[in-house]
Amino acid sequence: MVKPPFPKSILLQELFTPRNRSILGKVKEQLVAQKLNSPLGLALVLLGTLPVSYLLATLELKLSIAVFLGLIGAPLVVFCLFNITFAIGLMLIVALAIPFALKYTDAPIGTLLDLLILLSSVGILLRQIKERDWAFAKSPLSYMILLWLYYNVMQVLNPEAQSRLAWMYTVRSVAIQQVVFFIGAYAFQRNRAGMMTILKLIIGICFVSALYGLKQQFFGFNAQETIWMMADQERFQLYHQWNLVRIPSFCYDPTTFGILMVCFAVFCGALAVGATSRSHKYLLALMGLTALWASAYTGTRTAYGLIPVGAVFFAGLILSKRVLLVGGILAVLGVVFVLKSTNSGVIYRIQSAFKPAQDDSMNLRLQNQKKIQPYIQSHPFGGGLGSCGVWGKRFNPESELASFPHDSSFVRMSVELGWIGLILYTLFHYVVLRTGLYFFIRCRDPFIKSLYAAITTWLFMLAVACYFQEAILQLPMNVIYNVLLAMLVSLKRFDPAFEHLNTRS
Repeated sequence: MVKPPFPKSILLQELFTPRNRSILGKVKEQLVAQKLNSPLGLALVLLGTLPVSYLLATLELKLSIAVFLGLIGAPLVVFCLFNITFAIGLMLIVALAIPFALKYTDAPIGTLLDLLILLSSVGILLRQIKERDWAFAKSPLSYMILLWLYYNVMQVLNPEAQSRLAWMYTVRSVAIQQVVFFIGAYAFQRNRAGMMTILKLIIGICFVSALYGLKQQFFGFNAQETIWMMADQERFQLYHQWNLVRIPSFCYDPTTFGILMVCFAVFCGALAVGATSRSHKYLLALMGLTALWASAYTGTRTAYGLIPVGAVFFAGLILSKRVLLVGGILAVLGVVFVLKSTNSGVIYRIQSAFKPAQDDSMNLRLQNQKKIQPYIQSHPFGGGLGSCGVWGKRFNPESELASFPHDSSFVRMSVELGWIGLILYTLFHYVVLRTGLYFFIRCRDPFIKSLYAAITTWLFMLAVACYFQEAILQLPMNVIYNVLLAMLVSLKRFDPAFEHLNTRS
């Protein structure tokens, strides 16, 4: 037997010399203490992807895609359970992606958003086992949303409802997705940095949507978008009007995109006027103008009318002489713009939004509302969720309500939920605006105050838009709306006037 040239004890001593112990300590620090967030950790992760990549390359395409999605989805599921702010950001991205992806596939990808909401809710409930702190859900707005959720869920027992399946499909967008409000309220209650990150994400999403909309206008739709648009005659007529092609960007329809753009544009203007740096003012002004530019090609007259509505509301809210002066000048220019004759279809479409007497579609909507009033008055609980619109045509096509063109969120709530539902829906918007105005008046921090003014203006514009369109029920507006509501009840915690809320919790 050949003996080693050095005894075993000498080898161990050499291995654990101070110099080598230092090297091992550094390796341990990079792999364990820094949780692979280091050059060595990154190198090991990249090295570990090689066998995975080889495995995926050897599998069939469908199986390979399924495995790949599983490898990505599993860590995301765990991360959403333990990082609620990350889950909200993912919800916003998914809410933007779903309407766009539906133009490429018939798969039920809308359940991805439901899964994220479920995971976040479970994560919060697990935390509450230890924390037992429900302060985030104790506000007048929270109670109003809970009441609205309860009323919509109980609609499954409505004796007038013709289809329970229609209720199941509709309650998701009308009520269940408002759980996002409670998820946001929990995530933001002590996390100002996280809330600002989500706000920046909303701004980024809207700006990217504006850029993609301009791409569609000047470079055209891609092949799949064109096929999807022309696959349905009613959809084709919605997109092709006045010898123009209306752009939807990532949204499902041009109307939702137009309303999103003008709300975002006024929001950027409100933030630019507020307490922020000069560079941020320029950037916000650029994004706001880009959004207005994109909205011009959506052909959405409701959106055009919302611009002066939001501007007047914001100017009356802050009562700044400079804002009132600039607003007055812009108002005069706007009147000249509306009265000026033009040969441009885009400009003529914008001008028609401010001439309601000449708008045949508006007159038709008013006539439809008068026709449906007797039904609403005689049905206090309505005809049931999903009795109108797409789900009504799908699950109960022979019903008169299925063919009724409700157009407006308020009219739809009146028909499906009855006059009791209409009262609750109107009260809900009142509580939202009252909450924003209440904290705007009482907050002292200039930046927090400007955020309250901008968010409340956005929410006011959507409340007005709901009279003319289903402004809130479509993605991504639905998720954005509920995240803004969560910010409405959370921002006050970071203002000096409400420091006592943080000391109590």
